[in-house]
Amino acid sequence: MNARFSHRRRFNYLCVFCAVLLLVSIPLTIALGTINIHPEQVLKVILAHLSTEASNSIDIAIGIDKIIWELRVPRVLIACITGAGLAMAGLTLQAVTRNSLADPHLLGISAGAVLGAVIVTMHVGDILGPITLPLAAFCGSLLATALIALVSQTAKLSSATHLLMTGVALSFVLISAANLALFLGDHRASHQVIFWMLGGLGLARWSTLLLPFLVCTFGYLFLHFHTKYINALLLGDETATSLGVNVKRLRIQLFVVSALITAVLVANSGAIGFVGLMIPHIARYFVGGDNRRLLPFCALLGALFLPWVDVIARSLLAPEELPIGIITGFIGGLFFIVLLIRSSR
Repeated sequence: MNARFSHRRRFNYLCVFCAVLLLVSIPLTIALGTINIHPEQVLKVILAHLSTEASNSIDIAIGIDKIIWELRVPRVLIACITGAGLAMAGLTLQAVTRNSLADPHLLGISAGAVLGAVIVTMHVGDILGPITLPLAAFCGSLLATALIALVSQTAKLSSATHLLMTGVALSFVLISAANLALFLGDHRASHQVIFWMLGGLGLARWSTLLLPFLVCTFGYLFLHFHTKYINALLLGDETATSLGVNVKRLRIQLFVVSALITAVLVANSGAIGFVGLMIPHIARYFVGGDNRRLLPFCALLGALFLPWVDVIARSLLAPEELPIGIITGFIGGLFFIVLLIRSSR
């Protein structure tokens, strides 16, 4: 009993610490970039837009105001949302496949979303308005998920390792299809597609924040109310069934929720890989393997991690901006190699 209370108290302290660190990091990451701005000015601009009285009493240069409020604040917020969402999706997929190396990027879900985004951008256009791109990305993610399930059932691949390898192979196929769609389209518009291929947060605006926020909030709430079933799923299908879990339905639901989160984030930020692989492993080191604790802690770590990676992307080759997917791919690739070495031992 005392040990359980001690673990719970440690978990609460860690969550409070990460939440405070996140609140401190937001104005700092807004301030840093190609043009460094003092954090005090950042706070003044934010207060000026949140409070009518503050906006009347604080004298702020128009240029600084536009850089902070219209460009950097939405960018940092979408980085927090994307980091949290990808971490939750990665945690869920690792539980569904019972493989600690699973990730939306490696399982082909991100590649399916990219394929949908490329087809819409290059060949279809916004026929349904602003929801066209997220809807196409979601359809691509569902296609990837369905193909993984189909190949696994047809070839009778029951092990988690085979499922992961199926996802990796499918990812190459879908990226090749996306490249073909890119090649057959208008080459003058191809530079727009590079955004989804490499990942980036440069298109973040206030108008693009609502949908990712709502989807990630829905995803978190759904997963939160299913954490005990996810814990049962980790014990094996037979054990989970004996505990009253409808394993097939739960697995489909978790795959769909992960695909939905990934698709919406890819539609807004491109294919940012390996965040869903790294963050759950780091979280397990601190809070253990119980998904009731892992889920909120992963969301906090993801929201804390990606804005600082974006600062590196903005500052490393300033004034040029490096796609954030290149940095997460480099870090994640090294992390993946370390995990493979550790698992082999």
